[in-house]
Amino acid sequence: MRKALTGVLSLAVLIGTLGAAGASAGAATAAEPDAKRSGLAAVRGGEAGNEDIKDRILAIPGMSLIEEKPYAGYRYFVLNYTQPVDHRRPSRGTFQQRITVLHKDTARPTVFATSGYNVSTNPSRSEPTQIIDGNQVSLEYRFFTPSRPAPADWTKLDIWQAASDQHRVFTALKKVYPKKWLATGGSKGGMTATYFERFYPKDMDGVVAYVAPNDVDDREDSAYDRFFRNVGTKECRDKLQAVQREALIRRAPLQKRFEEYAAANGLTFTTLGSLDRAYEAAVMDYVFGFWQYSLLADCTEIPADAKNATDDAIWDSVDGISGFSFYSDQDLETYTPYYYQAGTQLGSPDIRQPWLGNLSRYGYQAPRSFVPRSIPMKFDRGAMRDVDSWVRNNARQMLYVYGENDPWSAEPFRLGRGAKDSYVYTVPGGNHGARVSGLPEDRRAKATAAILRWAGVAPAAVQADPAKAKPLAKFDTKLDQLNGEVERGEGILRP
Repeated sequence: MRKALTGVLSLAVLIGTLGAAGASAGAATAAEPDAKRSGLAAVRGGEAGNEDIKDRILAIPGMSLIEEKPYAGYRYFVLNYTQPVDHRRPSRGTFQQRITVLHKDTARPTVFATSGYNVSTNPSRSEPTQIIDGNQVSLEYRFFTPSRPAPADWTKLDIWQAASDQHRVFTALKKVYPKKWLATGGSKGGMTATYFERFYPKDMDGVVAYVAPNDVDDREDSAYDRFFRNVGTKECRDKLQAVQREALIRRAPLQKRFEEYAAANGLTFTTLGSLDRAYEAAVMDYVFGFWQYSLLADCTEIPADAKNATDDAIWDSVDGISGFSFYSDQDLETYTPYYYQAGTQLGSPDIRQPWLGNLSRYGYQAPRSFVPRSIPMKFDRGAMRDVDSWVRNNARQMLYVYGENDPWSAEPFRLGRGAKDSYVYTVPGGNHGARVSGLPEDRRAKATAAILRWAGVAPAAVQADPAKAKPLAKFDTKLDQLNGEVERGEGILRP
């Protein structure tokens, strides 16, 4: 079992930066040019010339280079882009948002990838980028450092502002990359791609969203309880529940070990309130975390007889899946923007776990517990209902991929009668790393054919017979290393 990883301007400048994008983005869907299904007819600014791609990108007002990294067959740029803190009032300050561009050819389509968190500054390809053999633009989500306004006005961290960040980046780079664009992302990145499509439906030519949770009613989480009653096998569920119980029964000796670990590593617990709360939060994540990151076959690594297992065995199992350090101030700080959004718009699971009886003192703690009290929070119950209704009735060229055994699949996006050329597929036995490549053969081919078609690069043979669809680019063990598996990160109860 892999162990949880440690660590995941003047007004004149503003006017020059925002000119091409327009002074206001307040009307989210009404006034945007129809660049989605038809694409822009031509690229301005010397497309026919021999200008270097780096120079063309850096000619965009507000774009600056952090570094260029070499990678065979590509150019890879890490960039900053000047964004307004408030897209409704762009004159009220800016911040630098980090972007990466994996450049292949301006004659190829482009994938707009989002994680919903920080952006990696090392070259990588999302699965759709490999499938269409295209360029990739990746964007760091606002308020994740270093892409955070200073001072931070947390009221400007919402899904519309973030979608407007994407819209401005797309509008700027579409002049360089004129072919079709697809949005993609996994987990919170899949949610982000969906929200972008909801608010700016004319920008992208298709959306591929992986394992994207859809918490329509934050007060109703029974879907998660049903999921945990049936996931995997009874034998595996029983083993996991027994270890979790023992971790709470043995709270005193294991918590003493946690105290020693925290002291040795300089961990504090001011945000959550106490080491006791942090210890229990990690234990409460144990079952959820196993199914999120592991496969049924990994159940062989769970202690078989928890009651008679050593304290070391219980500690190692919980720490290896949940990561006891995560709920410290030091580790939580990175994810403050996520918990803020979970507690103001996105929602979060509240799971009963009846097998624990009265052993839990706090239950599943709400997102408010993980955000410093100095940051005010108020929940908007209409935000996710609006997005859910829009997807059901207006989805066009959208693909959702879920993992059968991934807890976040308990509340998925669903398509209604108004959806067109859109699909929801599930990878049998899949976890939070579910990909198109893991689908049964017929659905894998159908999904791949749709992605190629949306990107405008489906070969004639695929247009005639979708069963012949396959990725246009060969698998690259470095660029595509996450295509087939999910990377375990800190913060288990986090999409």
